[in-house]
Amino acid sequence: MKAVVVNKEGTWMEVVEKDIRKPGYGEVLIDVEYCGVCHTDLHVAKGDFGKVPGRVLGHEGVGIVKTLGEGVTSLKVGDRVSVAWFFEGCGCCDYCNTGKETLCRTVKNAGYSVDGAMATECIATADYAVKVPDGLDPAQASSITCAGVTVYAAIKAACLKPGQWIALYGAGGLGNLAVQYAKKVFNAHVVAIDINDDKLALAKECGADIVLNGKNVDPAKYIQENIGGCHSAVVTAVSKVAFNQAIDSVRAAGKVVAVGLPSETMDVPIVKTVLDGIEIIGSLVGTRKDLAEAFQFGAEGLVTPVVTKRPITDAIDIFTELEEGKIQGRMVIDMKM
Repeated sequence: MKAVVVNKEGTWMEVVEKDIRKPGYGEVLIDVEYCGVCHTDLHVAKGDFGKVPGRVLGHEGVGIVKTLGEGVTSLKVGDRVSVAWFFEGCGCCDYCNTGKETLCRTVKNAGYSVDGAMATECIATADYAVKVPDGLDPAQASSITCAGVTVYAAIKAACLKPGQWIALYGAGGLGNLAVQYAKKVFNAHVVAIDINDDKLALAKECGADIVLNGKNVDPAKYIQENIGGCHSAVVTAVSKVAFNQAIDSVRAAGKVVAVGLPSETMDVPIVKTVLDGIEIIGSLVGTRKDLAEAFQFGAEGLVTPVVTKRPITDAIDIFTELEEGKIQGRMVIDMKM
């Protein structure tokens, strides 16, 4: 099979021919149709989370079950399923048993601690391969598998109510989906903030009520003066500045949900946080239940990921463009091109 793997130095990626084993007990072999390219893939390829040479990248995979391993009862051959960052939990710890399975201390992550789906075939644990509903385009589903479910779970963590205001820092691959979930699923008012006008134009097209370029205006000041502060903020931008601005953007009792993973630390004004009752919440992707819900809203036409399909042979160019911030929406590798 063809696969996008971390190179032997653990510092970048390459496209190789690779053999794949047969599925074991409780596993399935998937004929991958599409795999989105996420900023986390870039971090893994560069060794930012620790070097993993030889690892098959990819955690936004969608494909058709080709072979069942022994003991599989939850799937059948021909099912369309997903391969997400949350690849598998232990299934028996407090986190797994209380609806917080992504925080399992022995979690396995596709494309990082186990081989992922950026290949023409992959292995997945059957009980963790969430089915893709009929009516949802598989290329768009690949984007929801990570970007979509991540922002959907983050907005849920913000406890966003209909008619409230939310500030979304970052209008890229995650941000444009966050706008759609906030507007069309949660029925909220949206302020989208970025430093790229093309991404802000996409956010506006996706339904944002207000778009702000952080290079031209102080977004926190604008939001406080014109809206009275947002009820919540979700930060997908990989920027310390965005995190700090998000805290200043919310009103008293506001919630700031951290999603992006910049290497710096954020500054938290203790007096404001205490006196205004600000909550700062970390949100890590989403559970299998979150993903099923996020998929269903896509199948119902409420959320439409903006994707561009490219062949696997373009992988090096895609990663370079991602690193340079040139990608609009979500780039998806089409394994059949």
